Amino acid sequence: MTGADRWPRLLAINSPADLRTLPESELPALAGELRAFLIDTVSQMGGHFAAGLGTVELTLALHYVYDTPHDRLVWDVGHQAYPHKVLTGRRDRLHTIKLKGGLAPFPARLESEYDCFGVGHSSTSISAALGMAIASQQLAGAGGSRRRVVAVLGDGAMSAGLAFEALNHAGSLDVDLLVVLNDNDMSISENVGALSNYFARVLSGRLYAGVREGGKRVLRRMPAAFELARRSEEHVKGMIFPGTMFEEMGFNYIGPIDGHDVHALVRTLANLRDRRGPQFLHVVTRKGKGYAPAEADPIRWHGPGPFDAARGVILKEAATGPSYSQVFGQWLCDVAERDSRIVGITPAMREGSGLVEFERRFPERYFDVAIAEQHALTFAAGLACEGLRPVVAIYSTFLQRAYDQLVHDIALQALPVTLAIDRAGLVGGDGATHQGAFDLSVLRCVPNLVVMAPKDDVELEAMLGLALKHNGPVAIRYPRGKICPLKDIISADHKRDNVKSMLFQKDQETTTFSGVPGNGSSPHSFKIGAAEILRSGSDIALIALGHSTIPALSAATLLAAEGISATVVNARFIKPLDAKLLCSVAKKIKKIVTIEENVLAGGFGSAVLELLNEQKLEGVEVKRLGIPDTFVEQGRQDELREKYLLDPEGICHTALSMFKERKFTSLNDRSHLRGLSAGIKAHP
Repeated sequence: MTGADRWPRLLAINSPADLRTLPESELPALAGELRAFLIDTVSQMGGHFAAGLGTVELTLALHYVYDTPHDRLVWDVGHQAYPHKVLTGRRDRLHTIKLKGGLAPFPARLESEYDCFGVGHSSTSISAALGMAIASQQLAGAGGSRRRVVAVLGDGAMSAGLAFEALNHAGSLDVDLLVVLNDNDMSISENVGALSNYFARVLSGRLYAGVREGGKRVLRRMPAAFELARRSEEHVKGMIFPGTMFEEMGFNYIGPIDGHDVHALVRTLANLRDRRGPQFLHVVTRKGKGYAPAEADPIRWHGPGPFDAARGVILKEAATGPSYSQVFGQWLCDVAERDSRIVGITPAMREGSGLVEFERRFPERYFDVAIAEQHALTFAAGLACEGLRPVVAIYSTFLQRAYDQLVHDIALQALPVTLAIDRAGLVGGDGATHQGAFDLSVLRCVPNLVVMAPKDDVELEAMLGLALKHNGPVAIRYPRGKICPLKDIISADHKRDNVKSMLFQKDQETTTFSGVPGNGSSPHSFKIGAAEILRSGSDIALIALGHSTIPALSAATLLAAEGISATVVNARFIKPLDAKLLCSVAKKIKKIVTIEENVLAGGFGSAVLELLNEQKLEGVEVKRLGIPDTFVEQGRQDELREKYLLDPEGICHTALSMFKERKFTSLNDRSHLRGLSAGIKAHP
């Protein structure tokens, strides 16, 4: 069966203007085709799924009633915006979403005129829409055409303070703005849904609005009667509807309305379109609507990879070992068993941060503070003040939202809070809004803060244990994805037992573990600020931070095949740096390459350069590898690492370029390096 047979109406829609030519009676059938198209397309390539299925009818109704793109439709986060992309001329490219060179994973201004505000982080829609609405009123007063502005956000986004700050501001202004709350955390029975739809149509209609506003004008001349009428209206609406809070904030509340009844949505939105002042429409939807597995488990189907749509089975990649998140989650459970002071905190990232098991085993010590990163850090600071040892699991990209709290509430007071920073570096398909590219630069300038990055699971556990012994704030950053262990590290079972046995040696800030010094020595220990040499060489030094150490070691093997002897340093810490070891290396080896998955500006390489300058080490040539002064778009992690020369071949190529007096085939032919790399992997 062809697409023309499966979704004939949808294939005729190339813009919202086409949608608005349809009779309203066609919209339910179109909704069915759009939902089927989403299931078919996302099943092939993965992506954000359940949220979009839940907003099919709402998206259709909004574009049907409002004159987009002239009218502004502002999506919050953008998880739910796949139907919006399909209806706004990007249907035939939806299969490229999250891929290199494909559609952006979230609304993006540079991608489409229908994406009037770029998003990716939560709870920004009301603030942005309010700015647009004010601008529209001012420009209309100067002779421009009036735009209508709508913000659409989910109930989860309402847990962030930014949303309430915007509501508080908007409700105090005489501004024409519609806020649509897409509430998918509850379901409405058929009878309640019908009643709610009826009241929504009544309360948004012209008759009610006219009587309400006319009555207010008359009663304002009689203050006592006006106050009695106002309180009576609020009391009656408060008994029937959950919108009293929004009314108190200055909005006219409408709802709740069934978000899968496209006719009710169209009629209610049509009534609200020309209403003046701040309006609030409460829409109830079901995540995963129309696809039974996603309805049953919307969390699991929030952002699946490719899946078998007929069987409802997500196609898993072949297991290659644990992820950093899983190792962190297991470690936290291990230490919580022994130390009652341990508290786990996350801002709505339980699954992604590996805290599912911790919540199950230690519910009284687990706190999901919702989408409130600022609160998460200050809450942790309060816990630390009273002697607990809070561990905040947070993504690098979301830590940006709590920078003031880190500086002012934690670091300034030198409180022992541990930040477990997940998804640091290049994260892949979620694109520019989610790359963990800035944390090293913004963290290393904060006094009192220790910042470290492990090369593998052994060091991750050791560093987490070291953080608990340190009487001050610590940040540990690690990447998204599976761990790539060094071949000559001892077995995983022995590593875990060894590290756990050392975590509770509280007499010194040192964690002992079995590592790979590179010279065959016995297990060693490290303190805060201690780097290690993994491989010794005489021609060039590759100084890597975190998991970039692994490709640096591979690059050293490639360099050896070209006759270049390389030292490989696992820096471990960006703050404090191991000044003694790094300067010793620089004095002996005058060519250095620094490697990090972070922006180059103010990052690890900059810290090394500053150190060498302070020590007045002359004649040292340094090349820095990292992310240039740009926002990193979507693409697979391996593609992005190749692009920014952070893969073994890129590191090797950079190192070879520093030997200007010698000619290497690899400098002009990257395929030669790839061939060498393939040969080494085949015959290690």
